[in-house]
Amino acid sequence: NQNCRGWYEGDPIMEEYHDHEWCKINHDDRFEFEMLCLEGASVGLSWKTIMHKREAYRKAFHYFDIDSCAAMTDQELEKLLSDKGLIRNRSKIFSVRKNAQVVKKIQAEFGSLDAYIWSFTDGEQIDGGWTVPEEIPTKSDISVKMSADMKKRGIAFVGPVITYSFLQAVGIVNDHLAGCEYREAGANTVRNVADASVRSAF
Repeated sequence: NQNCRGWYEGDPIMEEYHDHEWCKINHDDRFEFEMLCLEGASVGLSWKTIMHKREAYRKAFHYFDIDSCAAMTDQELEKLLSDKGLIRNRSKIFSVRKNAQVVKKIQAEFGSLDAYIWSFTDGEQIDGGWTVPEEIPTKSDISVKMSADMKKRGIAFVGPVITYSFLQAVGIVNDHLAGCEYREAGANTVRNVADASVRSAF
């Protein structure tokens, strides 16, 4: 059996992320929005690169408070293009505001961002139970459906592969290897289907 923590051995930031956040269920809209934005920032780059810039992103984007991000001005966003702590890509920087505005509409429609994203699995965590890293997919039917729906709503940088990474990041998918000591920690708060406030319509 393999422990997937070994992928990041020696990098404290990545070890901390693997042990305490990756594939762990978190129903907080702010956290889910943060992961959505950070995953989008990682397009064409490594997740490690983004994780090492995470604190800079939090400070730049009001710790991913959705209302605050949705209200950011062009001037604020332009200023961030000179922030060396961020990925200085105009489309990615400006997408945070647009995505926040779309998320606010989703919250109004579904009650929360959390209810929306969990509706794709009827509130149940998908546990991969993989034994070797090569088995872990880069996308799934669910990520393809969620990606298409998010794009239709106007969310940027959410292709099927990035969306699958997002599903892992918020715990909808648990892809810790079967031999990983942190695998059960990701599954110990699996949401009951009866708790889902909405049902998948996709």
